[in-house]
Amino acid sequence: MKSTLALVGIAVISCTAWAGAQAPSQPPPTPPAGQAPRAGGQASPPPVGQTSTPPAGKTSAQPVGGHSNKSADAAFIKKAAVGGMAEVDLGTLASSKASDDKVKSFAQKMVTDHGKANDELKMLAASKQIELPSALDSKHQATHARLDKLSGSAFDRAYVSDMLADHKKDVAEFKHQSTSATDPDVKAFASKTLPTLEEHLRMIEDISKNMHGSTTTTSGSTR
Repeated sequence: MKSTLALVGIAVISCTAWAGAQAPSQPPPTPPAGQAPRAGGQASPPPVGQTSTPPAGKTSAQPVGGHSNKSADAAFIKKAAVGGMAEVDLGTLASSKASDDKVKSFAQKMVTDHGKANDELKMLAASKQIELPSALDSKHQATHARLDKLSGSAFDRAYVSDMLADHKKDVAEFKHQSTSATDPDVKAFASKTLPTLEEHLRMIEDISKNMHGSTTTTSGSTR
């Protein structure tokens, strides 16, 4: 009897040991949200609403003002092209209609100087892939039509007045672009053309003063 009980006890112990060995292993506990697992595990994603910090020296931001600066340079080139065409157009008109020799000489210089500058501007625009206007805008077309209706001294005075106003604006604009243009080629064109425009302005100022002086003298002599 004792031997039988001993055998039963041994069998129970053996079964218990075998069952423990066959039991599946438990998975590691899941870490709380937002905490990284222990060594050997995969890194958990950042909590919702948070983004990872980019490596030092890396940024996705675009340069501020780059596009707007290029647009400003392109706008200047287009405006200068229209203005240059207008100077040649009105200069051609004045060369045939002006009655004052100095006005006619000035008009011919406008055709020559602005024609040369226009050619250089076309090359610059082509290198920058900027399409230039092929005709005068409505404003300059209206100026041409207005002057074309005049003749003699009336034409001279109107043409000189327009050239005086235009060249004051041109000198100021080119002076600004010669120092502020973003594109170095645009800046160089403005700097190169500026002295010619300043010469034109001095010439038309002298013509205007002489014209008004002679008008005043004539008016005074008739009284």
